[in-house]
Amino acid sequence: MKITILIIYGLILLIIGVLSALKIKSPTDYFVAGRKNGMLQISGSLLASILGGSAILGSINLTIHQSWAAAWYLLAASAGLWLLLPLVSRVNKLGKFTLTDMIGRFYGQTARKSAAIIIPMAWTGIVAAQIIAAAKILFSLFALPYADGVIISSAVFIGYTLIGGQISILKTDFLQAIIILVGIACSALFLSFTHGPHTSSIGESFPFNSHFGATDLLILFLTFSSTFVVGPDIYSRVFCAKDERTARQSIILVAGILIPFAFVMTYLGVFAVENLSAEQLTHSVVLVDLIAQYLPEWVLGLMAAALLSAVLSSADTTLLTASMMLSELFNEDIDNRKSLNTTRIFIVVIGIASMLIALQITSIIGTLLLALAFYSGAFIIPIIAALTNLQVNKRLSIVAMLAGGLVALCGKILVSSYGHSWANWLILSAFVINFLILMVPEKKHN
Repeated sequence: MKITILIIYGLILLIIGVLSALKIKSPTDYFVAGRKNGMLQISGSLLASILGGSAILGSINLTIHQSWAAAWYLLAASAGLWLLLPLVSRVNKLGKFTLTDMIGRFYGQTARKSAAIIIPMAWTGIVAAQIIAAAKILFSLFALPYADGVIISSAVFIGYTLIGGQISILKTDFLQAIIILVGIACSALFLSFTHGPHTSSIGESFPFNSHFGATDLLILFLTFSSTFVVGPDIYSRVFCAKDERTARQSIILVAGILIPFAFVMTYLGVFAVENLSAEQLTHSVVLVDLIAQYLPEWVLGLMAAALLSAVLSSADTTLLTASMMLSELFNEDIDNRKSLNTTRIFIVVIGIASMLIALQITSIIGTLLLALAFYSGAFIIPIIAALTNLQVNKRLSIVAMLAGGLVALCGKILVSSYGHSWANWLILSAFVINFLILMVPEKKHN
């Protein structure tokens, strides 16, 4: 049953992708789907991109240590979207295709080119996190060796994004968002009605517990929520909307859906922790073990499609966005055929680089949060300054980006790899350092 469902699902995605590719008449169609997309397409794509394989599998695995407090992972994403709302107008005014285009308009071309290198480097780690998730899903459901899963999923990501561009991404993301929501909701309802609660009370470990405190929440907001306020993949959805009103409505809809969804996802994780064996909890994909043990075959097939949908929908958006930024190194305005071809080359390059990372690192959340820590430390303050038209030292913008990003990355490595909780303050200091550098008065030339 699960194989049949996956085959049908794969054929539907392939047909949609090919038909959409035939509609590509210009670079604008490929990059932002012609800027004529309605609320359902934008909100579906935005939701599917946020609920990537790393988010779903990673947040479930977080419950092993954090219990109900793991809900903060998706709640933080929702909070970031609410904070983005008042900035949508400014985003539309400054941007055209990418976030780096916005940076160039405010800080100048040197800053734009620097960001066009730095951001894709961080986003390569995010693509790698999706590849890791896909490989673990294939391993758990079909006993496919991890390395083979990495190679196969990477080939799918690269080929799918290369052919369809933004038109096929938006159409397939809408379908994938529905599959994700239905799959997760059906799984939670089935477990609740057929096996009873079998979970601890939410009040016992939410909002905080011994494994997740106020400081952890602050770090999560600074390094994760902030990426939804100034995230390249989030902005790409704003640029694809037919107008500002559509973008706002889509953001509100998705931010609202994420709130209950955060607790539904956490319920699945807590159920797994309290009902699976200790050996199963050490498995790389706890959610797959849970659904395989407790759900009927038809729900298992739906969940298999939902999990792979989550991976595909995040990987294609991130891969295309990063590739477009690199293309801007060679041409400030990428609305031309030459830049379109350059973007396709970078899709292959970044895809292969992400695959190589996934072969060496197997931690989904670890890979994702390291990439986001560097990005947030480097770009949150400078981009918010641009969106609010703050008076800053534009000459030192590159220094501020590099200093903030590297300090935040070092802090995250010390926390994640070596367990030094004091390094959380190092992450916080990255934002302060970034801000102070931008606030250095510019020297006036006579």
